[in-house]
Amino acid sequence: MERNDHNNEQEFNANSTDQTNSHTNEDTITNDTQESSPGIAQSARESNYAGQRNKPKQKSGAKSLMSGIIGGVISAVIVALLFTTNVIPLNNGSSDNAGNSADSGSNNNSASPEVVQTMSKSENADEVSNLQEATEAVVGVVNLQQQSVWSQGKEAGTGSGIIYKKENGKAYVVTNQHVVEGAEEVEVVLGKDSRVPAKVLGGDPLTDLAVLQIDGKHVDTVAELGTSENLKVGTTVYAIGNPLGMNFANSLTKGIISGLDRSVSIDTNGDKQADWVTEVIQTDAAINPGNSGGALVNANGEVIGINSMKIANTKVEGIGFAIPINSALPIMKQLEEDGDVARPFIGISTAPLGQVPPQYRDQIQLPEGVKGGMVVAQVQSGSPAAEANLQQFDVITKINGNEITSILDLRKYLYTEAKIGEKVQLEIYRNGEPQTIEIELAAREQ
Repeated sequence: MERNDHNNEQEFNANSTDQTNSHTNEDTITNDTQESSPGIAQSARESNYAGQRNKPKQKSGAKSLMSGIIGGVISAVIVALLFTTNVIPLNNGSSDNAGNSADSGSNNNSASPEVVQTMSKSENADEVSNLQEATEAVVGVVNLQQQSVWSQGKEAGTGSGIIYKKENGKAYVVTNQHVVEGAEEVEVVLGKDSRVPAKVLGGDPLTDLAVLQIDGKHVDTVAELGTSENLKVGTTVYAIGNPLGMNFANSLTKGIISGLDRSVSIDTNGDKQADWVTEVIQTDAAINPGNSGGALVNANGEVIGINSMKIANTKVEGIGFAIPINSALPIMKQLEEDGDVARPFIGISTAPLGQVPPQYRDQIQLPEGVKGGMVVAQVQSGSPAAEANLQQFDVITKINGNEITSILDLRKYLYTEAKIGEKVQLEIYRNGEPQTIEIELAAREQ
């Protein structure tokens, strides 16, 4: 599993794009009917003249006048018919214009051809506007660390963040904890290389969330927060962030929701052991290094998740994860107000039965039927566990009737089901005998 903050090794390929310009070919239409029209009229006149030649000559001038009138009327009728049937076009322009009139299928006398717009229009202008606004609320987050006492802080990594709130002259940015981890200074990048200092109000490694504060005068756009409830697989979503650093700031990629309620194990201390299991949204929208802390939005531009990680494997493509916004909001509120997340605390260190060192295994006695549980390795002085007389080598098998087979089972119950100040029942085995111990949960002291 790879979390996607960028470590400044910015590599990209400049892809050349071939642009093909399509030209409209104007076919020249030859107006054969226009050329043949005079022949038809001429034939009519020749026929009339032939008839007159075949008749005997009339000595009467009145009869000659009448014949001329009749011939003229016949000729006029034929010409009128040629015009009304469009054999002779009323538009006597060039053959190109005649061709355009034929193409349009109308008797338009205008010399200008009809112009058809071929520009592609957005199917949903409102959607584009919403996405643009959401993009403006996503910022860059720069982790600055001092390399030596003689030098100023340098970029140790970059990620993304979401401006989710602005009030009382301050603006608040949510990002991933791993983006700002170890930072001596943090900067937020607004727009094009406009950098402002940021204060880290708090961070939570278990949920991988952190909240920053900046001067509100620099902020014009705040993200619209949606809901991660009732999401459906196949819904179109967009990932917004800064892949590979600020060179590609505010990039937007499109995908779908590939899965819901995915459980992903998290190692918070680098010991290659899972310390927590987080529920996430799976998406195939591209989430690259530098996208961490960015927004996963719906078609309305509403934030439904916070991009956090992806599966880093050369055999895997298009599997990224985002923290559901409904799960993030309570953590964000605590970090903003208190600087940390208050969770119930017992005050013990534990290990699974199979990981107890050989030299201590003879201290653990269990009945034949008990195969799982967590062995107490240490009890912190003054803790709720110490006050309840929990002892080293006790084996915890249940909490309030829920089976415990790993530290994840214990933490998940404590952090999602129990509350500070609540009393819980621990079922344990001590020296092979079952016992029940009641513990009042307390908040961890900072």
